[in-house]
Amino acid sequence: MKNLLIMLCIILGSQHFSFAQQGSGFGIKGGLNYSSNGNYSSSLGEFIAEPESHTGFHLGVFGKFGSSIYLKFEPTYTQTHSSYNTSDFKTKKVDVPALIGVQLIGPFGIFAGPALQYIIESELDGIAAEARSEDITTGLNFGIAFNFKTIGVDLRYERGLEDYEFDFITNNDLDVVTIDSRPEQLILSVSIQL
Repeated sequence: MKNLLIMLCIILGSQHFSFAQQGSGFGIKGGLNYSSNGNYSSSLGEFIAEPESHTGFHLGVFGKFGSSIYLKFEPTYTQTHSSYNTSDFKTKKVDVPALIGVQLIGPFGIFAGPALQYIIESELDGIAAEARSEDITTGLNFGIAFNFKTIGVDLRYERGLEDYEFDFITNNDLDVVTIDSRPEQLILSVSIQL
């Protein structure tokens, strides 16, 4: 009987926390991303496969629909930064993830889903891109979330799914550099439901 009471208290307590940020709502979010992009190749023969990762940031809004199983849209402005030896590659973009999440135990949950990505601007050492292969590409997000009352924290991994290349003309118009800007990033976000 004592074990049954303890088990009942644990279940009711976890249910109390699982309802903390449940239900539909809207809010704001922001945080840091640790990212890198794809290959760097030059018409003069230089090739770099592994760029150095740097920290960027993101700010956005979200709409959540559902409770223990939910759909969440997150239009977000993002800045990323990668280094290729002495060259710096910076990107400004809008991401729109469409996530399906499941509240698991108490305030903890998991989520995954596709993301549309639109590049606003990209530059290599202050030089704007001459051309890009596509206007909109897709990516994949998955991660874990902790939600308590109106505050949420999530950690996710994002990966671009399609080749997305930029061309830059450098060295006094003598070299064309192509960068695969497909992102690979870890994203830490804090959200507030309004």
